[in-house]
Amino acid sequence: MIIMKFGGTSVGDADRIANVANIVKSNVKRNPVVVVSAVTKITDALIRLGKESAQGKGHETLEHIRKTHFEIIERLGMGKELLKEDLNELESLADQIRSSKGINEKTLDQIQSFGERMSSKIIASQLNKIGIKSQSFDSWQLGFLTNEEFGEAEPLDASYANLNKNIKKLDIVPVITGFIGKTEKGEITTLGRGGSDYTAAIIGAAAGADEIQIWTDVNGVMSTDPKIVANARTLEKVSFAEASELAYFGARVLHPKTILPAMKKNIPVKVLNSFNPENEGTVIVNMPYRDNNAVKAIAHKKNIALVNIDSTRMLGAYGFLARLFGIFDKYRKSIDVVSTSEVSVSLTIDSEENIGSILQELKEIADVELIRNKAIICIVGEGMRKTPGIAGRTFTALGKSKINVEMISQGASEINITFIVDSKDAEKAVRVLHEEYFGV
Repeated sequence: MIIMKFGGTSVGDADRIANVANIVKSNVKRNPVVVVSAVTKITDALIRLGKESAQGKGHETLEHIRKTHFEIIERLGMGKELLKEDLNELESLADQIRSSKGINEKTLDQIQSFGERMSSKIIASQLNKIGIKSQSFDSWQLGFLTNEEFGEAEPLDASYANLNKNIKKLDIVPVITGFIGKTEKGEITTLGRGGSDYTAAIIGAAAGADEIQIWTDVNGVMSTDPKIVANARTLEKVSFAEASELAYFGARVLHPKTILPAMKKNIPVKVLNSFNPENEGTVIVNMPYRDNNAVKAIAHKKNIALVNIDSTRMLGAYGFLARLFGIFDKYRKSIDVVSTSEVSVSLTIDSEENIGSILQELKEIADVELIRNKAIICIVGEGMRKTPGIAGRTFTALGKSKINVEMISQGASEINITFIVDSKDAEKAVRVLHEEYFGV
């Protein structure tokens, strides 16, 4: 069995959906289980519909969503009846939001769910049309249950046994909604943006798949962002650890959570290009993999903020860091990079939500400085473990290009070096380092 997840660009219009169906057909002997995202930009439109409806508007956005899907199914030779029930339910929900004049996380999850619910029906219908017996499923119909963290839900442990049992009963190609689930109370949740990858990995782990395929619009995991370096190369193989670092620090091919269920079950993840299905893509494996390059790839994340915290009370004291990080935990604020000394802590955040309250509490125990418009640069490679001089080579190259480095962090795993630069220097830093380590 293989899991085949197709992202929004892969199902962006009628031609793309027909192409996806052909890719699935070519793999039918491997018992594919298909997981799909919403049609390109539809999730954004659904979020906009929810927010506009809360202001008494949204009629034009609803019509755009309806028209987009009707154009697809008309071009594929399908009847409008296929989506009639979903679109009527979506319209009814928008009317309810207008009446209540407000929207919360729970309702926003409910409205976002229609993207995957409609795309899965279209793709299953197209598969049947080309002779592949198929059926669409909302993930909860196969037992995908989550907690009640609307907007960032996590699967319940029971989901794994449910999915295993229900998927193995099927004698057709299932097309399952990514990104969404249901609580035990029957309330629709989402797993956060990019959550369709996570869904695919959870289903793959639950069903004991031989391989999880993530079909996107690039030829796999790249040595860096090809929009910055035109000659960025596709990596043949990366380790789970390398992929985790790259995903977390800005490589947009994978959702950071995607690889966790696969890692636990030692299932390889393949990143493939639905626009170029003949390309071998990148395989992500559990064991460290080394090639001739100590540095495997360079990732970056812009528009982050740096928080500098100084206090002499840290010197020789216990419990100070616990109190400091407890403040971030209180406001559920994720921290990306941390660097510490005897009397200071520097850390980065990629969202300033609740930052005012956080800074106010931090100022009760330390001197605090918030610096905006920074970027994280992360160089990654299993070969860095055994290769001396990587840090020196990295910062010498940056220094020659007059790029100032403000904070440095290296994990105990020794497979990455992470540092902070001004956002305006981020792309230049990526180009300089790519040329240093890859010669292009």
